[in-house]
Amino acid sequence: MDLCSISQNQSLVTEFILVGLSNDPEMQLVLFVVFLVLYALTLAGNFLIVVTIVPDQALHTPMYFFLSNLSFIDICHSTVTVPKMLADFLSAEKNISFGGCMAQMFFLHLFACTEIFLLTVMAYDRYVAICNPMHYLTVMSHKVCLLLAGMIWLGGTVHSLALIGMTIKLPYCGPQEVDNFFCDVPPVIKLACTDTYIIEVLIISNSGLISVVCFVVLVVSYGVILVSLRNRFAEGRRKALSTCAAHLTVVTLFLGHCIFIYSRPSTSFKEDKVVSVFFTAVTPLLNPIIYTLRNEDMKRALNKMVGRKVDSEKK
Repeated sequence: MDLCSISQNQSLVTEFILVGLSNDPEMQLVLFVVFLVLYALTLAGNFLIVVTIVPDQALHTPMYFFLSNLSFIDICHSTVTVPKMLADFLSAEKNISFGGCMAQMFFLHLFACTEIFLLTVMAYDRYVAICNPMHYLTVMSHKVCLLLAGMIWLGGTVHSLALIGMTIKLPYCGPQEVDNFFCDVPPVIKLACTDTYIIEVLIISNSGLISVVCFVVLVVSYGVILVSLRNRFAEGRRKALSTCAAHLTVVTLFLGHCIFIYSRPSTSFKEDKVVSVFFTAVTPLLNPIIYTLRNEDMKRALNKMVGRKVDSEKK
C-alpha cells in the first residue's frame, strides 16, 4: 500500500529529526558556547528590564508597561527554541517528538505574533504621546493599556491556533528531517505527503499578511511622528527621535524575519537558517540593549537601583 495514499487525518510519523546548524562536532561545541552565552545574556538583560520597571514608580507609564511586556515575551520567545538547540549541539540524535514539534510551533508563533501586535501598540503609544500629549494619559489610561495587552495576547493565541490547526491535520508518512534547528510551519509542512499548496497560501495570507500590514502601519505611524517633530524644541525632538529610532530598529529586525520567511511559499533558501538565528537568538538579546542604551529614563532607573543595592550592602 502506498504510504502517501493514507487518510488525510492519519500520520505515521511519531518524531522529526532537526537538521540543525552544523554536523561538525567541533563546530557544534563552538556554537554551543556562543549560543549559551547569548541565551544567558538574553535572560539576564530582559529580566533586568522587568525588575527595573516594576518597582520604580517613575516608570509606571504606558510605554514602560509595554516595554516590560516586550521583555517578558522575548524571554519566552527565546526559551521556546534555544534550550532545545543547545541540547542538540551536545547530542548525536537531534530528534523531537511529533507532539513536541507541534507544541514548539504553537508557542513560537504565539510569542512571535503577540510581539508583532505589541510592537504595533507601542508605535500607537508613541504616536499619542508625541502627537497628542495633552490627552495622552486619558487615551492611554491604565485600563486601556490592560485591555490592549489582553487583546494582543488573544490575537497571538488565535493566530497560533489557526496555524497549528492547519499543520497538525496534514498526513506525515515519509521524510522526517526538518531543515532547521527548530520546528516551524514552512519546513514542517514540506514533509507532508499531500499537496500543501492551499495550506501555503493560507499561511502567507495569515502570517505574511499580519507581518506586512503591521510593518506598513508601523512605518506610517513613525513617519507621522517624524513629521510632527519638526515644530518641537531641540531637546524634546532629540528625546522623541531617540525613542522612535530604538523602536524602529527593533521593528525592522523582528518583522524583517517574519516578512522574509512567511510572505513567500515554502521554498528553502540558504539564508533561512541565518535569518532564523537572528529571529530566535539574537533579536531577543538586542531588544534590552537597544532600549536601555538609548533610553535616559531606563539608564537613570538602573543607576538608582544599583545605588540602592550598594547602600544596602554598606549597611
